[in-house]
Amino acid sequence: MSATRVNLDAISQSAKLDSATQASTLETYGGAYRDLLGYVPPRIQSRFGITGVLDPELVQMQEAMRSHAMDTPHLDPKMVQIILFGMLLMDGNDAAETHCLAARRCGASWEELQATISLCFLFRGLPAANRGADLLARVAAREEPVVYPT
Repeated sequence: MSATRVNLDAISQSAKLDSATQASTLETYGGAYRDLLGYVPPRIQSRFGITGVLDPELVQMQEAMRSHAMDTPHLDPKMVQIILFGMLLMDGNDAAETHCLAARRCGASWEELQATISLCFLFRGLPAANRGADLLARVAAREEPVVYPT
């Protein structure tokens, strides 16, 4: 998962999508992703740029449901992201990396993320343990160096 900008030119031309509406949809809904991750993931950009033009009501409903589920008063944002990371890792979903990054940005420690990976290992085996460790390495490489006060 990277902060690259998605090229929607081919679908935009083929489906005659309005670029102003695409930009507006990204602006309207992208803030939550930028706040959480620091960027809008490519697949989310695609959903906003395509579905946001072809079926804007659906994107509005999707984002309302996402916000309702993720912004629960019962779990703090860090815990929400740790849970999502674990669920996606169990499923082998590549979005686990995005939620690992989000968990770190919400204050999750490496130990908390490793504990999540260890729980996945119990039910998913070595592939989840290997993938989880790889994801921690990938997320660490993406983080800016942290300077701790001495």
